[in-house]
Amino acid sequence: MPAPRVSLPAADLARIVVFAAFIAVLGIFPGIYFGASGVPVVIQNAGPLLAGVLLGARRGTAAVVLFLALTAIGLPLLSGGRGGLAPFVGPSGGFLFGWILSALVAGLIVSRAAKPNLPVIGLATFAGLLADYLIGIPFLGAYIGDLGAAAVQSLVFVPGDLGKVAATAVIAAVVHRALPGTLPRTARSE
Repeated sequence: MPAPRVSLPAADLARIVVFAAFIAVLGIFPGIYFGASGVPVVIQNAGPLLAGVLLGARRGTAAVVLFLALTAIGLPLLSGGRGGLAPFVGPSGGFLFGWILSALVAGLIVSRAAKPNLPVIGLATFAGLLADYLIGIPFLGAYIGDLGAAAVQSLVFVPGDLGKVAATAVIAAVVHRALPGTLPRTARSE
Protein backbone atom coordinates (compact mmCIF):
# COMPACT_ATOMS: atom_id res chain seq x y z
CA MET A 1 0.00 0.00 0.00
CA PRO A 2 1.52 3.35 -0.99
CA ALA A 3 2.20 5.94 1.67
CA PRO A 4 -0.44 8.66 1.91
CA ARG A 5 0.37 11.75 -0.08
CA VAL A 6 1.22 14.74 2.09
CA SER A 7 0.12 18.04 0.62
CA LEU A 8 2.36 20.97 1.40
CA PRO A 9 0.72 24.37 1.72
CA ALA A 10 3.37 25.91 -0.55
CA ALA A 11 2.69 23.28 -3.21
CA ASP A 12 -1.05 23.92 -2.99
CA LEU A 13 -0.50 27.66 -3.27
CA ALA A 14 1.74 27.15 -6.29
CA ARG A 15 -0.89 25.01 -8.02
CA ILE A 16 -3.58 27.62 -7.34
CA VAL A 17 -1.46 30.47 -8.67
CA VAL A 18 -0.35 28.51 -11.75
CA PHE A 19 -3.94 27.60 -12.61
CA ALA A 20 -5.11 31.20 -12.14
CA ALA A 21 -2.36 32.19 -14.58
CA PHE A 22 -3.42 29.40 -16.95
CA ILE A 23 -6.99 30.72 -16.97
CA ALA A 24 -5.58 34.18 -17.74
CA VAL A 25 -3.53 32.78 -20.64
CA LEU A 26 -6.70 31.27 -22.12
CA GLY A 27 -7.99 34.86 -22.27
CA ILE A 28 -5.41 35.71 -24.92
CA PHE A 29 -7.76 34.20 -27.46
CA PRO A 30 -10.37 36.84 -28.32
CA GLY A 31 -14.04 36.19 -27.77
CA ILE A 32 -16.46 35.90 -30.66
CA TYR A 33 -19.86 37.54 -30.34
CA PHE A 34 -22.88 35.68 -31.75
CA GLY A 35 -26.42 36.89 -31.46
CA ALA A 36 -27.53 39.81 -29.36
CA SER A 37 -26.74 38.57 -25.86
CA GLY A 38 -23.55 40.61 -25.45
CA VAL A 39 -21.77 37.54 -24.03
CA PRO A 40 -18.76 36.38 -26.08
CA VAL A 41 -17.95 32.78 -26.93
CA VAL A 42 -14.52 32.22 -25.35
CA ILE A 43 -12.06 29.41 -24.75
CA GLN A 44 -11.40 30.79 -21.28
CA ASN A 45 -14.39 29.09 -19.66
CA ALA A 46 -12.60 25.74 -20.11
CA GLY A 47 -10.06 26.91 -17.49
CA PRO A 48 -12.36 26.60 -14.46
CA LEU A 49 -13.43 23.14 -15.60
CA LEU A 50 -9.80 22.05 -15.91
CA ALA A 51 -8.96 23.61 -12.56
CA GLY A 52 -11.73 21.65 -10.88
CA VAL A 53 -10.97 18.27 -12.42
CA LEU A 54 -7.19 18.57 -12.08
CA LEU A 55 -6.83 20.34 -8.73
CA GLY A 56 -9.94 19.20 -6.90
CA ALA A 57 -12.79 21.27 -5.55
CA ARG A 58 -10.95 23.34 -2.95
CA ARG A 59 -7.83 24.22 -4.92
CA GLY A 60 -9.65 24.52 -8.26
CA THR A 61 -12.20 26.90 -6.78
CA ALA A 62 -9.42 28.90 -5.11
CA ALA A 63 -7.66 29.26 -8.48
CA VAL A 64 -10.85 30.61 -10.08
CA VAL A 65 -11.52 32.99 -7.18
CA LEU A 66 -7.94 34.28 -7.40
CA PHE A 67 -8.29 34.82 -11.15
CA LEU A 68 -11.61 36.65 -10.74
CA ALA A 69 -10.24 38.80 -7.92
CA LEU A 70 -7.28 39.85 -10.06
CA THR A 71 -9.70 40.66 -12.87
CA ALA A 72 -11.96 42.66 -10.54
CA ILE A 73 -9.09 44.86 -9.36
CA GLY A 74 -8.51 45.88 -12.95
CA LEU A 75 -6.07 43.46 -14.54
CA PRO A 76 -7.15 42.89 -18.17
CA LEU A 77 -7.25 39.09 -17.87
CA LEU A 78 -10.56 38.31 -19.52
CA SER A 79 -10.83 37.48 -23.18
CA GLY A 80 -10.50 40.62 -25.23
CA GLY A 81 -8.42 42.36 -22.55
CA ARG A 82 -11.38 43.10 -20.30
CA GLY A 83 -10.90 43.71 -16.60
CA GLY A 84 -12.25 45.72 -13.70
CA LEU A 85 -15.75 45.53 -12.27
CA ALA A 86 -17.66 46.20 -15.50
CA PRO A 87 -17.58 42.57 -16.76
CA PHE A 88 -19.06 41.41 -13.44
CA VAL A 89 -22.11 43.66 -13.73
CA GLY A 90 -22.56 43.31 -17.49
CA PRO A 91 -24.33 40.55 -19.42
CA SER A 92 -21.52 38.01 -18.90
CA GLY A 93 -21.26 38.65 -15.14
CA GLY A 94 -23.32 35.63 -14.15
CA PHE A 95 -21.20 33.34 -16.25
CA LEU A 96 -18.06 34.72 -14.57
CA PHE A 97 -19.52 34.09 -11.11
CA GLY A 98 -20.65 30.71 -12.40
CA TRP A 99 -17.02 29.74 -12.99
CA ILE A 100 -16.64 29.43 -9.21
CA LEU A 101 -19.48 26.92 -8.95
CA SER A 102 -18.26 25.24 -12.13
CA ALA A 103 -14.82 24.47 -10.66
CA LEU A 104 -16.37 23.41 -7.36
CA VAL A 105 -18.86 20.98 -8.91
CA ALA A 106 -16.37 19.46 -11.35
CA GLY A 107 -13.80 19.09 -8.60
CA LEU A 108 -16.21 17.46 -6.18
CA ILE A 109 -17.31 14.86 -8.70
CA VAL A 110 -13.80 13.89 -9.76
CA SER A 111 -12.45 13.93 -6.19
CA ARG A 112 -15.05 11.43 -5.06
CA ALA A 113 -14.58 9.02 -7.95
CA ALA A 114 -12.72 5.79 -7.30
CA LYS A 115 -10.74 6.36 -10.48
CA PRO A 116 -10.72 9.59 -12.51
CA ASN A 117 -11.27 7.99 -15.91
CA LEU A 118 -12.67 9.63 -19.04
CA PRO A 119 -16.38 8.91 -18.34
CA VAL A 120 -16.14 10.29 -14.80
CA ILE A 121 -14.19 13.34 -15.92
CA GLY A 122 -16.63 13.86 -18.80
CA LEU A 123 -19.53 13.79 -16.36
CA ALA A 124 -17.70 16.18 -14.03
CA THR A 125 -16.93 18.71 -16.76
CA PHE A 126 -20.49 18.52 -18.11
CA ALA A 127 -21.90 19.06 -14.61
CA GLY A 128 -19.49 21.98 -14.18
CA LEU A 129 -20.78 23.51 -17.41
CA LEU A 130 -24.38 23.12 -16.23
CA ALA A 131 -23.44 24.81 -12.95
CA ASP A 132 -22.08 27.77 -14.91
CA TYR A 133 -25.32 27.99 -16.92
CA LEU A 134 -27.31 27.72 -13.68
CA ILE A 135 -25.89 31.06 -12.57
CA GLY A 136 -25.16 32.68 -15.94
CA ILE A 137 -28.57 32.38 -17.59
CA PRO A 138 -30.65 33.81 -14.72
CA PHE A 139 -28.12 36.64 -14.31
CA LEU A 140 -28.37 37.40 -18.04
CA GLY A 141 -32.17 37.18 -17.75
CA ALA A 142 -32.15 39.74 -14.94
CA TYR A 143 -29.78 41.94 -16.96
CA ILE A 144 -31.97 41.98 -20.08
CA GLY A 145 -35.26 41.69 -18.19
CA ASP A 146 -36.40 38.42 -19.79
CA LEU A 147 -35.34 35.00 -18.51
CA GLY A 148 -36.85 33.18 -21.50
CA ALA A 149 -34.95 35.34 -23.97
CA ALA A 150 -31.75 34.81 -21.97
CA ALA A 151 -32.21 31.04 -22.16
CA VAL A 152 -32.82 31.18 -25.91
CA GLN A 153 -29.87 33.52 -26.48
CA SER A 154 -27.64 31.17 -24.48
CA LEU A 155 -28.34 28.30 -26.86
CA VAL A 156 -25.70 29.75 -29.18
CA PHE A 157 -23.05 28.72 -26.62
CA VAL A 158 -24.11 25.08 -26.30
CA PRO A 159 -22.27 23.55 -29.30
CA GLY A 160 -18.97 25.26 -28.51
CA ASP A 161 -19.29 24.57 -24.79
CA LEU A 162 -19.96 20.88 -25.42
CA GLY A 163 -16.83 20.79 -27.56
CA LYS A 164 -14.86 22.42 -24.74
CA VAL A 165 -16.30 19.91 -22.25
CA ALA A 166 -15.15 17.02 -24.46
CA ALA A 167 -11.69 18.51 -25.03
CA THR A 168 -11.29 19.34 -21.35
CA ALA A 169 -12.30 15.82 -20.33
CA VAL A 170 -9.78 14.25 -22.72
CA ILE A 171 -6.97 16.57 -21.60
CA ALA A 172 -7.74 15.93 -17.91
CA ALA A 173 -7.95 12.15 -18.44
CA VAL A 174 -4.52 12.20 -20.07
CA VAL A 175 -3.08 14.26 -17.20
CA HIS A 176 -4.62 11.96 -14.58
CA ARG A 177 -3.23 8.94 -16.39
CA ALA A 178 0.24 10.49 -16.68
CA LEU A 179 0.27 11.80 -13.08
CA PRO A 180 -1.81 9.37 -11.00
CA GLY A 181 -2.47 10.27 -7.40
CA THR A 182 -2.18 14.03 -7.81
CA LEU A 183 -5.86 14.72 -7.07
CA PRO A 184 -7.32 14.46 -3.57
CA ARG A 185 -9.93 11.69 -3.53
CA THR A 186 -12.01 12.42 -0.44
CA ALA A 187 -13.60 15.39 1.20
CA ARG A 188 -11.17 15.04 4.12
CA SER A 189 -8.16 15.54 1.87
CA GLU A 190 -9.70 18.51 0.08
